[in-house]
Amino acid sequence: QVQLVESGGGLVQAGGSLRLSCAASGLTFRTYAMGWFRQAPGKEREFVAAIVWSGYVGNYADSVKGRFTISRDNAKNTVYLQMNSLKPEDTGVYYCAANRWGGSTWSDYDYWGQGTQVTISS
Repeated sequence: QVQLVESGGGLVQAGGSLRLSCAASGLTFRTYAMGWFRQAPGKEREFVAAIVWSGYVGNYADSVKGRFTISRDNAKNTVYLQMNSLKPEDTGVYYCAANRWGGSTWSDYDYWGQGTQVTISS
């Protein structure tokens, strides 16, 4: 019954910005940590960012720190990923995930969305 639906992906030139959204339903959103992961073709799924239920602290992969910002709106059951200064290396399918405690390992998360494609051109 849990559903996570990502949106906001697309094609953007290097240096541009994109804002991803993930709408959650079927869970008590305010009690869950939310994470973003991405997977490039032929690569392992990698951690991007996570945020705890309070929304006060975000955790980021070193590769995106300073460029990406994770936030959440518990009233709207939605988590966001603002991506600035995008690089071709950021290309991949971006997934949102939910877990009671968060973390930076994909196997720690219980629920996943279907993903949204992000493509950064040179």
